[in-house]
Amino acid sequence: MSIYQIAVDGPSGSGKSTLAKGVAHDLKIMYLDTGAMYRTCALAALKASVSPRDERAVSTVMAAMNLEVRFMDNTQHMFLDGNDVSGLIRTPEVSVAASDISALAVVRRSMVDMQRKISASQSFVIDGRDIASNVLPNAKYKFYVTAKASTRARRRLAELNERGDFSQKYEEVLRDIEYRDEQDSRREFAPLVRVPEAIVIDTDDFTIEETKNLLLSYIRE
Repeated sequence: MSIYQIAVDGPSGSGKSTLAKGVAHDLKIMYLDTGAMYRTCALAALKASVSPRDERAVSTVMAAMNLEVRFMDNTQHMFLDGNDVSGLIRTPEVSVAASDISALAVVRRSMVDMQRKISASQSFVIDGRDIASNVLPNAKYKFYVTAKASTRARRRLAELNERGDFSQKYEEVLRDIEYRDEQDSRREFAPLVRVPEAIVIDTDDFTIEETKNLLLSYIRE
């Protein structure tokens, strides 16, 4: 069976990660969460008390850290210096830092190189901000998943609450979403963009299951 990649791009909170996981499960192929990789870089910077905007300092952190992507029972785990940090990278603080650190060319080049190597070995669904435009421009299928900022903020808040995190209010989550949108779209190196050939899927009025079935219909047609 031939190896192929499915690129799923979109802004923060659009549901692309949940969607990508579901598609990978139904197609019985692997799923790579690139956002988790940038979150791990952000966590490394925060642990070193380094600003995620300071490229020189971040470069030093990147050179010293050991970041690994491991798949255990077909589930992605992020390891930093030998420790599983898959849960630690999901905090609001890390989310904001990840948006800043992912704008740095030194970080993006390193992560993109790793993403390309991982996805070359077998078929993958990969979600992120620049998968179709930068990481895998030759991906067989390309999708751009989006939703209104207000919708994405409500979803993100529900996600945090489900994990037992009630530290943020809706207005705070919305500000974080809007900040990440601006950072992701305006960064100089590999910004969030929709490539012309990508199929746009607006999830505002659809459930995850409905959206997943729509995406799968394009792949299976």
